[in-house]
Amino acid sequence: MPVATYTKSGAKATTAAKLDKAVFEVEVKNHQLLKDAYLAYLASGRMNLAVTKKRGEVSGGGRKPWRQKGTGRARFGSSRNPIWTGGGVAFGPTGNENYNRKLSTTAKRQALRQALSLANKDGRVKVIETFTTMEGKTKEFSATLTKLDIFGRQTLIVVSTKDVTKERAAQNIPNLKVVSAKYLNVYDVMNADAIVISKKSLDIIHEWLGSVVPEKVVKDE
Repeated sequence: MPVATYTKSGAKATTAAKLDKAVFEVEVKNHQLLKDAYLAYLASGRMNLAVTKKRGEVSGGGRKPWRQKGTGRARFGSSRNPIWTGGGVAFGPTGNENYNRKLSTTAKRQALRQALSLANKDGRVKVIETFTTMEGKTKEFSATLTKLDIFGRQTLIVVSTKDVTKERAAQNIPNLKVVSAKYLNVYDVMNADAIVISKKSLDIIHEWLGSVVPEKVVKDE
């Protein structure tokens, strides 16, 4: 299916690019798959920062609080017992937890097809002939985004190769993220108000995700 295509300057191109139906017109039946892929992306970036001390790691408590018998109170061997204030924490986080969620390659790709299809259905997908910048100037990117009427919106730019000049040109523009076509993910696609894909990136995406998925595999996911 044809989609609105623009030149580097932001003007309407004479020839419209075509989107592969196997990638951009997938019927979304399995919303749980989208959620799983979204949460898997967030989980993979989660850091183990919470760490608590066990009773043996808390300083102090070496002396028995009171003698074993004769006081009428319950026996205690250390004031660093987990049930005491200032004591250790039982079953607390150790910093070695693994929060990653496993998702098969087939499921990830199908979820990405669904996310791109929803974005295309909402009119959030645009194709640009090229997104090159020789000097890495922010002014070039800003002018293009302004002409496309997406400046300031949550924008995802998909390029064939991510280099230093593109990163430098985009780093000072708010709500803008540049990603290589091979690293496209459900999280970025779902959160973007506008997705601008270069023609070379579109060819990579078609080659990567354009194969038809068997119906049986889709149901198993």
